[in-house]
Amino acid sequence: MTRMNWSEVAPEGAKALFAVHQYVTKGTGLPEELIHLIFLRVSQINGCAHCIDMHSRDLRKTMSVDKVLLVPVWDEVPHLFSEQERAALAWAEEVTLVSETHASDEAYAAASAFFSPKELVDLTITIAAMNAFNRLGSPFRLPVKATV
Repeated sequence: MTRMNWSEVAPEGAKALFAVHQYVTKGTGLPEELIHLIFLRVSQINGCAHCIDMHSRDLRKTMSVDKVLLVPVWDEVPHLFSEQERAALAWAEEVTLVSETHASDEAYAAASAFFSPKELVDLTITIAAMNAFNRLGSPFRLPVKATV
């Protein structure tokens, strides 16, 4: 079943959400590759095919295919991910699964060790923004570029 295009139906809502995305990608100062890494991992957790497809493609421009493929199991291959990336990925999982994790003190302390207070807030906004996009992309079945 074809579903509606949420951004066409609610353009003002889309504009507001894309303004947050603009802040994340242009205003935070977080490395672009780290932002896309977080976008991908959050989208994998949430099962948003459109966002997984898009952010995998974004990452493959700057990251090896092997590393991109192993993002879901990043904690099993620590040699592929920097300490900062691992801290960000762990925090992304904590925040995305907040109803289960309650954003543990351990994860907060680990993330705080690698990010300044401003960077940690910006990282958390990045995670929150992608969770919002996933909650629109998945239910409305946004298309993917991937083909057979």
